[in-house]
Amino acid sequence: MKGISFGQYYPADSVIHRLDPRIKIIMTILYIICTFLCKSVTSFAVLVLSVIALIMFSRIPVRVVLRSVRPLLIIIAFTFVINIFWSTGEQLLVEFWIFRIYAEGVWNAVFMFLRIFALVTGTGVLLTYTTTPMDLTDALESLLSPLKKLHVPVHVFAMMMSITLRFIPTLTEETEKIMNAQKARGADFTSGSLIRRAKSLIPILIPLFVSAINRALELANAMECRCYHGGDGRTRLNVLKCHTKDMVAAILMIVFGVGLVFLNFVPFIYVMK
Repeated sequence: MKGISFGQYYPADSVIHRLDPRIKIIMTILYIICTFLCKSVTSFAVLVLSVIALIMFSRIPVRVVLRSVRPLLIIIAFTFVINIFWSTGEQLLVEFWIFRIYAEGVWNAVFMFLRIFALVTGTGVLLTYTTTPMDLTDALESLLSPLKKLHVPVHVFAMMMSITLRFIPTLTEETEKIMNAQKARGADFTSGSLIRRAKSLIPILIPLFVSAINRALELANAMECRCYHGGDGRTRLNVLKCHTKDMVAAILMIVFGVGLVFLNFVPFIYVMK
């Protein structure tokens, strides 16, 4: 649970940390698009190199970044197996019983693994690990500000996102405390059938749900005591401003995406269809 990257800000003095949060949100969206533009071995190799470069420029320890992939290992393994056994092609590698493994299926499985890995680590480095929840709230509100003309409650939406990101680490720590308390009372969450293990989670979910409601009520009371009534008439301590380095970073991300598209036409071994 501690490996979840959402809301986990890692303080450091790096180029990515100093970028405008609005630009980082746009760059994150562009990077997600870039991961889906990869179709060949060459483009995926460059994608992996981009992840390494982002980690180096962010000055975040590699073990901290890789921790965010750990909660998704089951999903990654499942998609890996699905792509190996259910993908068809022309080059048959192994055949046993009703299963056939093709070279194209192996490549697709490897590509899917690299894509998920790049999505999790790249977006984590660009956004959650290098941007505080407060800066992320201000950036979201600034980017969505044109919707205010359509009477969309942009400030409320941004505040909800900020509170959600802030309380994810808190709830994960609360879950761990409740699990340890239940284990001390003799609870077993690992043995037995799947239904039994699911039932054993009830003593965790109920107190966690109650704790979340209590925290929400305390937060609401604190906001009311501080006379919080939304974003009308509120000013900011730090005004967001775009600088030359922010525009250069955004342009580099666009060039990176265009380069990936061209690399798909220069296959090294295999190209996804």
